[in-house]
Amino acid sequence: MQFSRRSVREQFVELGDYFSQDALRDRWPPAQGLVGNVVLLLRDFGRLVLELYLKFHLFRMKQIICDSEYCLGNACSMVPSLPVRSFLSFAEAGKLLVVPMDGSHWFTMRSVVEKLSQRGHEIVLVIPEVSWHLSNSSNITIKTYHTAYTLEDLNVAFRKFSDFQWKVRPQSLLPMLISSENTIFDYFFSRCKSLFEDKKLVKYLEESSFDAVFLDPFDMCGLIIAKYLSLPSVIFTRGVFCHYFEEGTQSPMALSYVPRAFLAFSDAMTFEQRVWNLIRHIEERLFCPYFYKNVEEIASQILQTPVTTSELFSQTSIWLLRNDFVLDYPRPVMPNVVFISGINCQKLNQKPLSEEFEAYVNASGEHGIVIFSLGSMVSEIPEQKAMEIADALGKIPQTVLWRYTGTPPPNLAKNTKLVKWLPQNDLLGHPKTRAFITHSGSHGVYEGICNGVPMVMMPLFGDQMDNAKRMETRGAGITLNVLEMSSGDLENALKAVINEKSYKENIMRLSRLHKDRPIEPLDLAVFWVEFVMRHKGASHLRPAAHDLTWYQYHSLDVIGFLLAVTLTVIFITFKACAFTFRKCFGKKERVKKSHKSKTH
Repeated sequence: MQFSRRSVREQFVELGDYFSQDALRDRWPPAQGLVGNVVLLLRDFGRLVLELYLKFHLFRMKQIICDSEYCLGNACSMVPSLPVRSFLSFAEAGKLLVVPMDGSHWFTMRSVVEKLSQRGHEIVLVIPEVSWHLSNSSNITIKTYHTAYTLEDLNVAFRKFSDFQWKVRPQSLLPMLISSENTIFDYFFSRCKSLFEDKKLVKYLEESSFDAVFLDPFDMCGLIIAKYLSLPSVIFTRGVFCHYFEEGTQSPMALSYVPRAFLAFSDAMTFEQRVWNLIRHIEERLFCPYFYKNVEEIASQILQTPVTTSELFSQTSIWLLRNDFVLDYPRPVMPNVVFISGINCQKLNQKPLSEEFEAYVNASGEHGIVIFSLGSMVSEIPEQKAMEIADALGKIPQTVLWRYTGTPPPNLAKNTKLVKWLPQNDLLGHPKTRAFITHSGSHGVYEGICNGVPMVMMPLFGDQMDNAKRMETRGAGITLNVLEMSSGDLENALKAVINEKSYKENIMRLSRLHKDRPIEPLDLAVFWVEFVMRHKGASHLRPAAHDLTWYQYHSLDVIGFLLAVTLTVIFITFKACAFTFRKCFGKKERVKKSHKSKTH
């Protein structure tokens, strides 16, 4: 598929000129009398029909592209004069293979996929038959493959993993990576093997002539598919485990001021914290290859050549990171890393509340509401902990909307409403929302920042501890250890973020920074996916560091060479000085000895 805007534009401009009023008059001058009037009437009627047709496509075009990267600011005023642009998305349409990750990862990625589909691209979504949230979508081709596990297996494995987080919080990386509770990861990593066992699907992928692969790297399958099909890839993620982001992008690893994952350190680390930061990096180097061992075996089997996790990540053309430095600490990155956090932070994404939730909000009175959600993946809380939480919620005057699908605690207060689902972003955007109790997942945290709602954070696993620490460092919320907190701790934290003005002021400052950008993150993400499709990758953004060995990257060979030269020069100089010394002073000594022997 070739992307050529200029040729398409010229063709339709010529078409518009051909049917212009002056051109029609030149080609078909009006005749005289009754016949001439009929001809004139037919000519004008035809021109009117053509104008209405073109205006209709102009209207469709403005809907498609005026909110995109091609039309910013005053540029949209140029659109009515260019009827060619109404056909832009169809003329440049490509074919994109999408390999998503299940769960909350898909919620944000879906908005990019749907926008690409609206722009006329052919989208093929490859998903397993068994999933939580991956489902059919309009105008998107779905290809499924069989898995070795059932939905019940998946639910049991995740429940086992989730329950483990409520019992213990490992301090070392090793228990996190090799725990027997990590069966869920084995299921995720086995998907790619199941996909490539479907020979019919593999043949379809080989013959489909895709322009690029748009993927979530969590289960690694998208990276394997991209390498198998020799296609450029675009990663869509919040981050990746271990040190593979730095190796995959060749971004510098600044251990002195960029904390490693799961440590909950700030960027102003003490000496002791920097020691632990280095130890964590060493742990990653030692234990992470073991965590990805199954992935490497599956990839090597599929690609029929030995391949490492680092090599899979290194082939990526563009990294779309759902990060923003209003939350994350500043760090050096490479030019093929693009920050697109806040995709859901757009007015278009906020909808009016349903009658049910509008009634809850209106009934809250002057005190307002508190939103409580631990994410879509946490369905049950240990009974004792749930009772402690319910007790604390009953001691604040606000109405609490708690998304919870587990067994209701027996001491649930009247001000607390349990719901199986809630429109989180819409509620956070309501002016009566006073606080947000969250597990600190990246989606929830960024929605809280976007809407300027102070938070009480109860992180459970993954990057949640780091997200909570960063929000607390910026004075926008309070972090509680969910395993150790008491009812009083939660009550005091809620009263603090609701009543102390500093929390609201700090979160509003972050919100203003977050939303002050030259282009919407959704449009930016769409642009870079289409960029890779148009140019078959982004090789000009790929650092040459990928082609260096580890000793070349750190200039150890150069240092060794210069050290050898320096030592050689020192050695030669020393030998020369010693030789000169012996020649000069050794001769005098022999003369003296000879003179003494003669006198005796």
